[in-house]
Amino acid sequence: MNSLYEQAHTAAAELIETAKLQPGDLLVVGCSSSEITGAKIGTDSKPETAEQVFQAIYDAANAANVFLAAQCCEHLNRALVVESSYAKAHGLEIVNVVPQPKAGGSFATAAYRHFAAPVLVETVKADAGLDIGGTLIGMHLKPVAVPVRLSLSRIGEAILIAARTRPKFIGGVRAVYNEDLL
Repeated sequence: MNSLYEQAHTAAAELIETAKLQPGDLLVVGCSSSEITGAKIGTDSKPETAEQVFQAIYDAANAANVFLAAQCCEHLNRALVVESSYAKAHGLEIVNVVPQPKAGGSFATAAYRHFAAPVLVETVKADAGLDIGGTLIGMHLKPVAVPVRLSLSRIGEAILIAARTRPKFIGGVRAVYNEDLL
C-alpha cells in the first residue's frame, strides 16, 4: 500500500467494519498532515496531503452511510467540522469559525471545502475514531472507548490509533450483558 489514499481508505474501512458502525453513526477523525509527512505536529501543514487522506476517509464513510466529523487543531480548541444535517439532527450548537491550514488544520479545511453544508461544533460523542498523528480525539468519543488494532499502524509517517465505543456496563455480579454490544 503505497499511496496515502490507499492507506487512509483501508484504515477507515477496517475501523467502520470492526466497530460495526451503522448508517447514521459518527466517525471522528483527527489528522496531522505535518506528522504524515514526517514533521512535528502543527509545524508543516500540507493541504495536498490532507486532501488525499480526507478524500479516502470520506469515500469509506460515504460507502457505509456513516457521518464524518473532522477535528480541528488546538488553535480552534479542537472544534469539529460536521454536516449541518448531522448537527441539527443531534441538537449540536453551531459555532462560527472557518478552518484554515494554519488555524484549524489542513484536514479540517479539506472537510469544510468538501462537505455539502459544513458547520463547526465544539463537541460530539462519536461512535468510533481515527487519530492520525497524535491529534487527541478521545474527548470526542462516547464514554467507553475501546482500542482497535488495524492492519496499519501508520499513515505515511504518522502514528495511527483507532478506537470504537461500546455501551457502558451497568449492574453487579448478577448482570447479564448483550454480547452483540461488546
